[in-house]
Amino acid sequence: MLPSFSYVTDHTGFCGTIKNSPSDFVVTEIEMPKPFLRDTPAESLQKTSEAPLEQSSPCLQQPKKLRTEPPAPCAEGCGGGAPSPSERDPSWAGGGCCASPNETQREGEPELKSGLEEAGILDSLLGKPMSELLNKFACDLKDAWDLENNADSVTGEFSLGPVLDKRNRADLHGAIRQKFPFLVTVTKDNEVIVKGNADYRELCQLVTEKETSDFFKFLDAKLENSTFSFEPDGNKEHRKVVHHFINRKFGKVLETKSFTVTDVNDQPNMSIMVRFRGKSWSRKRSAGGFQEKQDLYTAFTLQKENLETLEAIGFLAAELGVLPSDFSYTGIKDKKAITYQPMVVKKVTPERLKEIGSKMEKKGMRIHNIHSACQHLRLGQLKGNRFDIVVRDLKHHSHDSSADLKERISEAMENVETKGFVNYYGPQRFGQGQNVQTDQIGLALLNENMVKAVKLFFTPEDTDDPVNNTKRYFLQTEDAKGALLMLPEFKVREKMLLRALNRYGVNHEGCTKGWLNIPHSMRIFYVHAYCSKIWNEAASYRLKIYGSKVVEGDLVFSEGNDESVSLNDKVHVVTAPEESANKYSINQVVLPMVGHSIKYPSNKVGQWYHERLSKDELQMCKFRVSPLQLNIPGCYRPILKNVQNLSYFLEGSEKGIEIEDNHLNESKVSLHISFDLDPSCYATVCLREIMKCDF
Repeated sequence: MLPSFSYVTDHTGFCGTIKNSPSDFVVTEIEMPKPFLRDTPAESLQKTSEAPLEQSSPCLQQPKKLRTEPPAPCAEGCGGGAPSPSERDPSWAGGGCCASPNETQREGEPELKSGLEEAGILDSLLGKPMSELLNKFACDLKDAWDLENNADSVTGEFSLGPVLDKRNRADLHGAIRQKFPFLVTVTKDNEVIVKGNADYRELCQLVTEKETSDFFKFLDAKLENSTFSFEPDGNKEHRKVVHHFINRKFGKVLETKSFTVTDVNDQPNMSIMVRFRGKSWSRKRSAGGFQEKQDLYTAFTLQKENLETLEAIGFLAAELGVLPSDFSYTGIKDKKAITYQPMVVKKVTPERLKEIGSKMEKKGMRIHNIHSACQHLRLGQLKGNRFDIVVRDLKHHSHDSSADLKERISEAMENVETKGFVNYYGPQRFGQGQNVQTDQIGLALLNENMVKAVKLFFTPEDTDDPVNNTKRYFLQTEDAKGALLMLPEFKVREKMLLRALNRYGVNHEGCTKGWLNIPHSMRIFYVHAYCSKIWNEAASYRLKIYGSKVVEGDLVFSEGNDESVSLNDKVHVVTAPEESANKYSINQVVLPMVGHSIKYPSNKVGQWYHERLSKDELQMCKFRVSPLQLNIPGCYRPILKNVQNLSYFLEGSEKGIEIEDNHLNESKVSLHISFDLDPSCYATVCLREIMKCDF
């Protein structure tokens, strides 16, 4: 797998085999806590090349949490026996997204810890320079509001330029409104324009800035059956003004009521509660009011066995009559495994999804936990993955004369649990065992060699089956129409590409249109594979020449909570005095994933990057493939990672009987190991460090 790559630990290790059957390798996604996902949906989006989660706007206080469960009859804030709104009128029972003035979230406490490998969605969609200009516009506008009380300042506009991809525009609108609730966005001929929200400013004159921010976040989230509560207000006339404002501005979609609550002094008081009217909760907010239609989303957990994630999506899309791009997920899971991961599909009802369950079981899939959702998922929007793995055929390495295999296993586990492992991208990233690996296609796309990329994409494996026979036929004849007739229905990506090639020809223009015909997430997947390959090679080079010592010119990441500091500013270049003082450890060292907005180490590793990119004729690459609407800002990835919640036991040939003896009969013993890894970490890479062998 990674034969020339490095190890960080020095134990001897042992041999064994993995993935003897899918049930020997079980992957369960660890979802983000729901309050994190529901509170500020757009802020938990991951950028396309895996970089840090956006937090709240530096211009605003941290919003209060939005409740993800209906308020309990005697929850905090309902003490003293005062009935809750849901007790007085059950139809007003909160759900989904109720913002309570008495939530226990501490003021100013960030709700999402900024991650190292994810950059803000705004940086991803706009590029760092434009994102910073947007941030400056937003802060300048707020300053004008706060200092001048100048109504004309609402009319100031800022253009983000043309955004051609419809989904990117939708993502951009949502991300801006969630980070800057006091802004609205409009689209004119694909140009996205940002300006101040006059409604936001008017509400600020009636209630606190924090309440206003929370209200507009609630409004934008559009969670069904959700409610929002303003702070207790004993002034009846003032409540009337707030009621009137909401009914005048948002009466078509919102309704308000006043309820008796108990304030912080345990005294009865009145509070205004807001909820969406009937089915109107699904309407989108826009600068000119509301659009009447909102996409239908259905969430589910996909269990798949011996299937690639994209292949499974192809089956589902073909059966449901939707596009693969209508599915969203947080990451790609292993093929030869049993995996569990949340997904969201657009334009499909829960009832329709339930109907195809039995058919999907025949394809190696099961669909669980089907329910309505309010938005799609994002790549990287997960806490991590849980792995339950069985290693069989245990034995010593050929060079190891020790008789005690159990001791070898024990020291390996202890060593990796203490020191971690080299954070390589695993073979799944590149299509292990395939004649053409995904990074080769990514390199062709970066070089804008569209025809070569298509031919690499259609390179067949050495097997005789309908899919590979079709690929073979197409490469020999370039007959896209004939290949379309031969290709099985579930190969949706291939069919989408072939349709464009049939229409426009197998030339540069036709192949460009062909790539544009498949979802953006699939196009960027190949480019990311190339960037991952370069990172792997860079990590090996760095460890080979410098080892675990932190040297001058290395990059280290500063875990600060200041959201106004850009990602690059959080990455510090180690100085000579800091090297002499041993100020940093190898666990803090990061390496860049190549892109247009990152900086390189200022030592031999940085020089290596430039030479390596030149080798692939990318020395002048701007990492923006405009014809394919691909933007690769880059990010930073730690050289080392730690494993969490590691446990293991040895089992004899009689299943369920754990081994206690120190001396093992190798051929009859299997190792059961479980652990958690952060997103974008690979279990096979962790096992490689534990066992000291390649798979």
